[in-house]
Amino acid sequence: MPEIVIAEFMDETAVEHMRQRHDTLYDATLVDRPDALAAALAEARVLVVRNRTQVRGALLAAAPRLEMVGRLGVGLDNIDLAACAARAIAVVPATGANDLSVAEYVITTAMTLLRGAYAASGAVAAGAWPRQTLIGRELSGRTIGLLGYGAIAREVAARARALGMAVVAHDPLLDAADPAWGTTRPMTLDALLVAADVVSLHVPLTEATRHMIGAAELARMKDDAILVNAARGGVIDETALAAALRAGRIGGAALDVFEAEPLTAEAGKKFVGLPNLILTPHIAGVTVESNIRVSAVIADAVLAHLEAR
Repeated sequence: MPEIVIAEFMDETAVEHMRQRHDTLYDATLVDRPDALAAALAEARVLVVRNRTQVRGALLAAAPRLEMVGRLGVGLDNIDLAACAARAIAVVPATGANDLSVAEYVITTAMTLLRGAYAASGAVAAGAWPRQTLIGRELSGRTIGLLGYGAIAREVAARARALGMAVVAHDPLLDAADPAWGTTRPMTLDALLVAADVVSLHVPLTEATRHMIGAAELARMKDDAILVNAARGGVIDETALAAALRAGRIGGAALDVFEAEPLTAEAGKKFVGLPNLILTPHIAGVTVESNIRVSAVIADAVLAHLEAR
């Protein structure tokens, strides 16, 4: 039976690095085969997951020898941290390894939605030449508001400033005197929503942040503002967002994360027919480069744990 079980996709070089030193089972389909995953964990000391594997309840019960959960990413809402702590199971995220990828996603989607012209290939090829309807807006000179000001938000801030944006942020967990603020202006949530041309979310999903952007918050935003969520599904009330987009109460949105993942066709119906909306499948933090970095960080952490004693 394997010592290491990897239930979701991982860079093959990192997998091989672990396999050379420990019995390793790598099967990215295990996340969708819970019975097979439970069986594989009978003797496992380490489980490696991304965001879809629910490390809680029955899965933890099926892994009596589990010592470590390696998270190929940073969000931990799919892992029962209290249950792991009670059993002294170490939970190790790949902190920092995909910050750049997410930051580039935020800037790219904001630019795309502000400009509004990049989905016109079909019309242009057909000879429609819709110049007057595709006159968009520039990013430079606008204000980006960051909800949460951790490492990823700071990467976004650096890139936004380089493109000529003003940066404001709301983070009640960061002391106003903390040097991490730099030239970023701290604001209350309400003030930020009123001031920002682009609002980007950078908070974990907790009881305090669930639906922190709902109908009332959307109503405070500028009617041409852009909203980007590459943090966690559930932070935005999706029904309220769809209604606001449909009514023209905000200018556009990009969602990389959803309340239920994978997003089903039924759950996605609310978004159908919205041209000012970009939907992507929880891919903001996953690029060729970040996958290599994230996988290497977790592989090294796994080996360090297994070989520490």
